[in-house]
Amino acid sequence: MAGLLPAAGSPHTGAGAVPGGGQHASGRGAAYGDDLGPPGGGAGAGRPDFSHEVPKDGYAWWYIDALSDDGRHGLTIILFIGSVFSPYYAWARRRGDADPRNHCAVNAALYGDKRGHWSLTERDRHALHQSRDTLTIGPSQARWEGGELIIDLDEMTCPRPAHLCGRVRVTPQVHNSYALTLDPAGRHRWCALAPCARVEVAMAKPRVHWQGSGYLDTNSGDEPLEDGFSGWHWSRASDAGGTTVLYDLTPRQGPAYRTALRFDRQGAVRQQDTPEPASLPGTRWGIRRRTPADAPEHARVIETLEDTPFYARSLVATQVDGQPLEAVHESLDLDRFARPWVQMLLPFRMPRRRTRR
Repeated sequence: MAGLLPAAGSPHTGAGAVPGGGQHASGRGAAYGDDLGPPGGGAGAGRPDFSHEVPKDGYAWWYIDALSDDGRHGLTIILFIGSVFSPYYAWARRRGDADPRNHCAVNAALYGDKRGHWSLTERDRHALHQSRDTLTIGPSQARWEGGELIIDLDEMTCPRPAHLCGRVRVTPQVHNSYALTLDPAGRHRWCALAPCARVEVAMAKPRVHWQGSGYLDTNSGDEPLEDGFSGWHWSRASDAGGTTVLYDLTPRQGPAYRTALRFDRQGAVRQQDTPEPASLPGTRWGIRRRTPADAPEHARVIETLEDTPFYARSLVATQVDGQPLEAVHESLDLDRFARPWVQMLLPFRMPRRRTRR
């Protein structure tokens, strides 16, 4: 990543507040964009609520990403109850005995100058402990303490085993409780709890220590993710003025839906119309990528971070409403995820561990 990223938080020429909208984004249709207040998994005021009860066949996750100030390092962490990308959970749903608590996981990925580190180990209900302020999954723990989210990681990478151990501290700079429904039936919800944050990464294994800009959100749903959507493209970009989140969703029912939300550093949320998506180069696995852009020539892939049979995480550049953006971006193909051959491959990257009692 060295030399590819600007210093995180540096201003972009021409960047500014998103025009139009108002304090909160307006909705499109009966469910799209509804302001729900805190969704499942959120406790309001920009903080998580880990005591959220996930319904049968449903899910909740808490997502963190960060880029270092020098542009050389990156990180993502996802804490799952009802792991949406788990083949074990999908097989249990087909058997009719799916308990989301029996399919929890911590996904952690470090990117940087050295070989990347990636882990996703699924665990059963006996490895899960929940309270409002604390979520423990196996040997790793996240806790809300003193206005910060502290994550102590203790995971093993896969497929090449190596210890991933250390602490990540997320300090929100902007607190948000404005939430969106993502589908016409209102069964899938999203909230950017801390759209602007500072993140400190202090890892013992591998030995790395850095600080940078970050982001914290939560998603929750009352049914499997692939039941609600055939896919989506999502990205977030932060600069000196705030954070822009771009959603491009294809629900199973109802029309496709695109929105751009701008969170400024004073806590205001505004919506702007998004331009047509521009195609980006596909991945080696054939995952199609796209991002809204004022013109196709403004859209490009800076770096591909994850390339899987159904999911790609990338760093992309685009321009929306005249504002240059460099974003953490994901493209998700849920039709591909649901294919049997893909789910047969997944255990090689996401092992399952049973808890000894």
